[in-house]
Amino acid sequence: MPDQGSAAQAAKEPVPDQDISPQGQDIDKQEQSPGQVTRMGTARVGRLVREFAIPSIVMFVVNGLYNIIDAIFMGFGVGPLGQATATIAVPIMIVGMAISMLIGAGGNALMAIRLGEGRHEDAEKVMGNAFTLTVIVAVAMTVLATVFIDPLLKLCSATPDTLPMCRTFVHIIALGFIVQFFAGAFSNFIRTAGDPNRALYTMVSGTAVCILLNALLVLGLHMGVAGSAIATISGQTVSAVQIFYYFVFSKKAPFHLRLHWLRLKPRLVRDIMALGSSSFLLQAANVVINVVVNSQLAGLGAGTPVGPEGALASIGVVNRIAMFTFFPVIGVAVGSSPLFGYNYGAGKFDRVKRAYLVALLWTAVIGVVFFILIRVMPGPIVGAFNLTGNLRDFAAGALQVQTFLIIVSGVQVVGSNLFQSTGQPLKSIFLSLTRQFLYLVPLVFLMPLLLPHIMPGLLPLDGVYWAFPIADFLSLVTAGLMMLREFRRLSRMQKAGVKVER
Repeated sequence: MPDQGSAAQAAKEPVPDQDISPQGQDIDKQEQSPGQVTRMGTARVGRLVREFAIPSIVMFVVNGLYNIIDAIFMGFGVGPLGQATATIAVPIMIVGMAISMLIGAGGNALMAIRLGEGRHEDAEKVMGNAFTLTVIVAVAMTVLATVFIDPLLKLCSATPDTLPMCRTFVHIIALGFIVQFFAGAFSNFIRTAGDPNRALYTMVSGTAVCILLNALLVLGLHMGVAGSAIATISGQTVSAVQIFYYFVFSKKAPFHLRLHWLRLKPRLVRDIMALGSSSFLLQAANVVINVVVNSQLAGLGAGTPVGPEGALASIGVVNRIAMFTFFPVIGVAVGSSPLFGYNYGAGKFDRVKRAYLVALLWTAVIGVVFFILIRVMPGPIVGAFNLTGNLRDFAAGALQVQTFLIIVSGVQVVGSNLFQSTGQPLKSIFLSLTRQFLYLVPLVFLMPLLLPHIMPGLLPLDGVYWAFPIADFLSLVTAGLMMLREFRRLSRMQKAGVKVER
């Protein structure tokens, strides 16, 4: 990437003669400095968090519905084996989310900082490089998932009964990685463009298509897991097409995908990967967690009345519900990220702190709502996935335990996004990994050994879901201490009038 501070070097750059965007090189002054972007540094923080968080919350909830919808329709259309198939396929689907967040969150954070610094052209370079990265990685992942399908599924604890269905489901999902990665990554850029509602619309329309096609293909035409997979990638395609049209053809977009910015720049790639690494590692840790948990469920479930497939099905439902309750919290954090990055780049550190506190309040309110719902009606919630009898009772109890500390989950999630958005990837990575990897993985192995001795009425299988609230508590303490230190640092910078290096 050329040094924007050097006019001589910039003058040497050739003038490109091709452009993806129909607007070409003629960007007027209003597009160079759109009010919908600059207001992130001037409007009231509480109003901005609300404006950015609500569409982001709904978007993440809607996006999270893909896994929920697949599980519900497979539960009713295929039965417990369908639920087990959905559970086994989750780690592979999370890999797709991890890739899109690596590029999307990293590119989004870098773009927000550049816009806060007033460097519009550099912001477009970031988006162009992110597009190229998305295409390259999506093609590579499709090939890998197709070639190594059986080893991957066995690693995810597929049983002989579930392997054929898992193979069918993942084969189809892998063919749609390109649209999944693009839609997941570039919805972030729409929020940074100051249009969070548009990001929401693209995801809602895709989910609506997914629901309708699931009903038609799974329940109507009885296509089973193949129908559910086709419905999923069809919905993601609808979202991807709308996002692509916005950044290529829409005159309302404050910046565009331009052909001459698609060529990869090593420095930009490095910066995108560095800033997106915490989001990626968080999702990668989720993959590890799912693989470890599935392995424990299959092994420990074999010695219980629910059996290995029953354990995979019931705890798989619990994990999906818990993840779904977590998506609004992530939505607040991601929705607030442009505000963190823009104001940090502009040297307005007090606004960064206020945005964090307002976002934290939002996550607490969301946590209270889900906490009450899960304790009032756990049975009907898990019953929506067609779990019955002892599987329903087991899942209902596990759900209440696993989500016990959801009210304070935002301390870590929003804190990690703040570090990521302000160019501190190492802190963000560490904070992201504390709960998912440093604490939870050891506890998933340790609690089945300890819990029957601490609470004699419980089985080793129960220790798997008891590991989650303990890991939540430990990560809460870690995140709280780190955020107190960060607030002191921001206060010192504000008093000293420090400016972020451009």
